[in-house]
Amino acid sequence: MCITAGPTQEAIDPVRYISNHSTGKMGYALAKNAMLRGAEVTLIAGPTNLPDVPFVKMVHITSAQDMYEAVTEAAKESDIIVKAAAVADYRPASVSDEKIKKSDGEMSIALERTKDIIGTLGAMENKPFLCGFSMETQNVLENSRKKLEKKNLDMVIANNLKVDGAGFGTDTNVITMITKTDCTEFPKMSKFEVAGCIFDAIIKNMKARRTDEK
Repeated sequence: MCITAGPTQEAIDPVRYISNHSTGKMGYALAKNAMLRGAEVTLIAGPTNLPDVPFVKMVHITSAQDMYEAVTEAAKESDIIVKAAAVADYRPASVSDEKIKKSDGEMSIALERTKDIIGTLGAMENKPFLCGFSMETQNVLENSRKKLEKKNLDMVIANNLKVDGAGFGTDTNVITMITKTDCTEFPKMSKFEVAGCIFDAIIKNMKARRTDEK
């Protein structure tokens, strides 16, 4: 099983970077829960302040490109991928080798798209079970369902950044679990409890899929 966690950092120059507020707590909770269930877990983590999860293969990365390379490699040996990382959608089109000095005028930074990791995984032949996360501030269910379909995911965990207890850096989460056939809302729980609900549902869905294939 492969789980991703945390933010990425996209360099502007040797001093500055573009990132986000992800702390990695949800992904680390997923890794701990999966490990305690007996799974063989690879946790690919962006820069966080969290200690490594015991008995889990840790892969530390920095940028979205690093994440892409690590995840696509891990996918070759994974039957489940849970992508909880908040990977940058854009990065600076060019990175300065030297610190950019401030001036009196304005400065603009051209951005380019990073590689679509979850889209790449969804297009794989014999793809693993794919669970993505969808952090939204509006049209949460609509946007999350679109992601499920467009990226060819098996499950999306949607949450609303504006809901108390569901934002970055908290020890709790409030989720809606979306599959091609179901949409289930959960109350506020610890992220470890949320991880348990996610894996219970993944196991159930994988068993159903295997039954359908027989």
